[in-house]
Amino acid sequence: MRPQAKNRSDFKYFHPISTRWMDNDAYGHVNNVVYYSWFDTVVNQFLIANRVLDIERSPVIGLVIETQCNYFASVTFPERVTAGLRVTKLGKSSVRYEVGIFREDEDTASAQGHFVHVYVDRESRRPGTIPDAMRALLQTIEVEQHPA
Repeated sequence: MRPQAKNRSDFKYFHPISTRWMDNDAYGHVNNVVYYSWFDTVVNQFLIANRVLDIERSPVIGLVIETQCNYFASVTFPERVTAGLRVTKLGKSSVRYEVGIFREDEDTASAQGHFVHVYVDRESRRPGTIPDAMRALLQTIEVEQHPA
């Protein structure tokens, strides 16, 4: 069954992202790989802006182990986009983020997907525990999942 596009109200945090001329591909729309960079941007911007991740010094770092995206409508430079973010699963060392990409002022996602981080010790690269401050922040954008 094809996923249904979510609405802005399904997400808890939003970050505006500028499209760039180089994002467009030969087909005249933003290339699919750019959406994954937007996912990475909104997740890390949220963590860094809220001071729970220091990319140079944090004892744990998040490694991406899974990502996925569904596309519903094309985005083209110079349209403005907003990335919506929420957490749908928060484990001991992993977190599943869901991201919606919203074109201009539209309420329905043009694309959406997920992004899974496993937090590991910076030095050993072995799974670690999500730090308390980060866990508390992630809980502010966590949503309850309902069975399909």
